[in-house]
Amino acid sequence: MGTDRGDGSLGGPKSEARSLSWIDDPEAASSLSSQATPWLTAAEPRALGRAAAPVVSTGKFPLGLTLALFALAFLIPAWPWLSGHVTIPWDAKSQFLPPLQFLATSLANGQSPFWTPNVFAGWPLISDPQSLIFSPLHFLLAYFDPKPGFRAVDGLTFVYLLLGGVAIILYFRDRGWHAAGALVAALAFAFGGSANSRLQHTGQIISLAYLPLTLWMLSRALERSSWRAGLVAGVFGGLLAIGRDQVALISLYVLVGFVAYHWIDGDDWRKRMHASIKPLAACCLAGILIAAIPVTLTALLAERSNRPEIGWVLAGQGSLHPAHLLTLAFADLYGAMDPAIDYWGPATSYWKTTLGGADLSLAQNMGLIYAGALLLVVIVSFGIVRRLAWSREIRFFSIAAGIVLLYALGWYTPVFHAMYEWLPGVMLYRRPADATFVIGALLAIIAGYLVHRWLEGTVPQPTRVQRATELAVPVVLVVVALWLAHAVVSVALVILPVVTALAFTGGAVAALIVARRLNGLSPLAGMLLLTSFSVVDLAWNNAPHISTGMAASTFDATRLDTGNATLALLKSKLAAASAPDRRDRVELIGIAYHWPNLCMIHGCDHVFGHNPLRLKWFYDATRVGDTVVDYNQRQFSPLFPSYRSTFADLFGLRFVAVGVPVEKVDPSLAPGDLTLVAHTPDAYVYENPRALPRVMVVNDWRIADFDQVLATGWPADIDPRRTVLLKRAPALPRASAAGAAPGTARLTRYENTEIDVDVDAPSGGLLLLNDVWHPWWRVTVDGKPREILRANVIFRAVALPPGHHTVRFTFHPFAGAFAELAGKFRRPH
Repeated sequence: MGTDRGDGSLGGPKSEARSLSWIDDPEAASSLSSQATPWLTAAEPRALGRAAAPVVSTGKFPLGLTLALFALAFLIPAWPWLSGHVTIPWDAKSQFLPPLQFLATSLANGQSPFWTPNVFAGWPLISDPQSLIFSPLHFLLAYFDPKPGFRAVDGLTFVYLLLGGVAIILYFRDRGWHAAGALVAALAFAFGGSANSRLQHTGQIISLAYLPLTLWMLSRALERSSWRAGLVAGVFGGLLAIGRDQVALISLYVLVGFVAYHWIDGDDWRKRMHASIKPLAACCLAGILIAAIPVTLTALLAERSNRPEIGWVLAGQGSLHPAHLLTLAFADLYGAMDPAIDYWGPATSYWKTTLGGADLSLAQNMGLIYAGALLLVVIVSFGIVRRLAWSREIRFFSIAAGIVLLYALGWYTPVFHAMYEWLPGVMLYRRPADATFVIGALLAIIAGYLVHRWLEGTVPQPTRVQRATELAVPVVLVVVALWLAHAVVSVALVILPVVTALAFTGGAVAALIVARRLNGLSPLAGMLLLTSFSVVDLAWNNAPHISTGMAASTFDATRLDTGNATLALLKSKLAAASAPDRRDRVELIGIAYHWPNLCMIHGCDHVFGHNPLRLKWFYDATRVGDTVVDYNQRQFSPLFPSYRSTFADLFGLRFVAVGVPVEKVDPSLAPGDLTLVAHTPDAYVYENPRALPRVMVVNDWRIADFDQVLATGWPADIDPRRTVLLKRAPALPRASAAGAAPGTARLTRYENTEIDVDVDAPSGGLLLLNDVWHPWWRVTVDGKPREILRANVIFRAVALPPGHHTVRFTFHPFAGAFAELAGKFRRPH
């Protein structure tokens, strides 16, 4: 590498003869190229090699100009979303917008957002990776805007991608690599691969953005032995870890590998390791301080969730099929982007009938990894065929990309099974195909470096065999694509993707040739040409489609000011049924993908929601899956066997809104079990008149084996209005059922993390709060701490002596988590 001049650029002008040294020594030229092409400042000469052949180094520009070009280029493919023409659909509106709106509403009302009563009978939102509480930009948006709109929320997703692209540009600048390569890499990172096709997975996009930011500062910390850079790298790395998703996990492993490679990539590994102690210590310290609490809270949630780890078969079903790799060359080979085409890719019935194969549980967009024709051309031609991907400067990224690809392919290679067994954290995730996010980032960096080598003239001329191979690759890819289409469905379905791919591949080759010629005459023109081609390519081939961009009107129900008839009806009915002891719940079943978490936006309480995680005891009691988007997903359990059941009443389930007649969901219902209230454009709305209050005073209790109750159902001889089921006896004498005076309970305050109940219990008894039990809740009775008993399998109860009492429930996640950890490490006596 060049000499650090203190202004962030490396090296200085070299002679033309030396810049042509790749002819004799390509590896030496690779090292030379990083020295020969500093990013010129305004005061530096630009005439280096002007009269020479295009192989002469001339391609560096002021950082400000490069960033301005990137920002301008970025706006073009992002404009459909930023302009509001389309909005990011699916999970962005179902799983991420509701908690963000809940966060904004909570902050505006002066409430804590750490617990939400609006889904799953209560949910520890602070522990949920999807909550966005720990995303700095989302928290700021929620703090300053109590009603964040679609464009603002979508805009933040693109801001994160923009920041990741900027970090790639800065990483290239530190190495003296060509600014054109940096721009190609940054655009491929932001608008290629899963960053585009899975744009709706907001959390994973955020994690992806922190990978190049951390990489950039980590490389500075290691190369300059700078603890300050290490501290900043730790901040970014901590924010990356806070993502708590599989993209974050894989990215952290890549960064660990980057450090290890830095140690061994030199003459004196001991000296390099010793020089890295301070920066790495600062990095780890900052990262731990930032990530420790969120990661711990989520780890504790995972332990008590329905999926503390993912089984091997379930994880394997989320593997990337090898055939999906063809989408690197063909943007929409299988019709995944086009709702008019019946998707026929891997794991569909078409595919399995013809070619066989194991079951996969991937959405059709998860196999879309196209990142631009430039990327594919330079990686295949320069990187693989001419072996420049093994150049010392980029070798780590090539190795990492290969390993992460093996991870993504899951059970299609034996490597993932070893990773599943031995790498910490892998068992927590169900979809190794999520690794395609990281693959996209690594390939973008590799491609940008290879563009740099091309423009610097340090790409060796191909041998005859290499040239033949380069020409054969597109032929083989086209033949395979046509054969698959012919074997599974029809060749006609792939004609357009194949022709489009060939056109853009030819355009990429032409752009590279012209850009190198321009590089020796007008470097800015060459850079503009490659940037423009990348923008047109990605804006056209990765334009908004059914998985990434839909009309905002589709998601009108997620707006605070929606005029949706079903929601208006439910709100009016809930208001009419309100009482001091009541806070009735609803079910929203089989209406639309974005409906299950709507109550987090509109302030109602949904029995269920949309989340891959649920508290284990809640899941065991209900047996409902991740979501209830389709009415067939509404399963019943022995404890909750029907809407006409004791447990439905205990939930306070007052209204059911379902997209089909309720008898299709619950065939056991008899006429009159539920009352049809209305049929709106979205749903049939029913009322359950037997719904019990949120708080009740019960005089009697019975010890029960909750596992037995879960298996056999609610005991037929137990009236929940008079008797509570407990796992163990409370510190309270049992009152005579005949002589006990009835008690009353009244909610005087019900907020996210604080609930006050005014209780009159002449004969004592138990206050039952029909919110889900969780160990981080605390309770006081008349200001004195008491124990919260787990009651009726999943709810809360507090033992009360006779008299009038003020009972306060409060949520303490940090103290609760600390006590839990202390208990784990406490030695048994």
